[in-house]
Amino acid sequence: MAGICSYGAYVPKYRIKVDEIANVWGEEGERIKNGLGLIEKSVPGIDEDTATMSVESSRIALERYELAFNKSAIANAVFVGSESHPYAVKPTATIVQEALGFSPNVYSADLEFACKAGTTAMIIINSMVDSGKIDFGIAIGSDTSQGRPMDALEYSAGAGSASFLIGKENTIATIVDHYSFSTDTPDFWRRQHAEFPSHGGRFTGQPAYFRHVISATKKLLERTKTTVNDYDYFVFHQPNGKFPQLAAKQLGIPKEKIDLGLVTPYIGNTYSGASMVGLANVLDNCKGNERIFVCSFGSGAGSDAFIIEVNANIRKIRQTEKEYHRLEYYIKRKKYLSYGMYAKHRGKLKGLED
Repeated sequence: MAGICSYGAYVPKYRIKVDEIANVWGEEGERIKNGLGLIEKSVPGIDEDTATMSVESSRIALERYELAFNKSAIANAVFVGSESHPYAVKPTATIVQEALGFSPNVYSADLEFACKAGTTAMIIINSMVDSGKIDFGIAIGSDTSQGRPMDALEYSAGAGSASFLIGKENTIATIVDHYSFSTDTPDFWRRQHAEFPSHGGRFTGQPAYFRHVISATKKLLERTKTTVNDYDYFVFHQPNGKFPQLAAKQLGIPKEKIDLGLVTPYIGNTYSGASMVGLANVLDNCKGNERIFVCSFGSGAGSDAFIIEVNANIRKIRQTEKEYHRLEYYIKRKKYLSYGMYAKHRGKLKGLED
């Protein structure tokens, strides 16, 4: 069976505390902040975007594989899931494949489905490997997400990337099964030429996030005749610090099973990378023979659920990986910005280009 052969996650070093944002907006800012369960969020450098972060996380994945198994993995497919591609018309994936040194003989494409485009890339590449069409492929979830000033998204919209090398040779984890649940639920959107996204406020919760995450999770558990007790870890899409915990509570999942994969309070919502970055953090702490349940969510709306079984090969990754391969390195490596510098980094100061 196809599975995960290696992985990597990257988060920019810049941070802004949610208190810093709230202080700018006064009483209303405090009210918004208190409802999100966040401490701080990542901010991309002025020279960072979805493409550069995708290259960083992919290089980690490829280097990890080469060190652990003493051979290179040549990917035959590169799919980049994002809702903040650098170009409206011009693929991110071709930039990434060339930066990684791959030949032109590669299936290459950008995907977009709000925050689940990266997990959809995992499903596609996993299927291509299973069919024998390709030997290896890289599925990427990467975003430099946007938030309108004083909107709740300004507190949560972070930046980060995760890449998963999928193949059959030297797998560290098997993708046992997956399930998708999608409906036309317009909870979040950004029209062409609009700079910032819009959302339905509380509507993004119950009919959108919770319905899809819980439905996809229950359906996959039912299909595989498994229960919450059969899994060591759960990773849910994390638009903020509270939604994943509420979803886990509704599903009867103990808090200790979601803690490791819940990284949004420290880096913000990395959108297409969110559930994948959380999965990377869980894998960073696995030693073999663990079972992980992952469920992404993308507004608009849909969820991809996965059952992943980690095997003993993960120990080879543990034995050979470098400090900078682990997500913890990027979470701890940080430089704080004032709101003014944050506004400069995110292009919120208008007229400078003139």
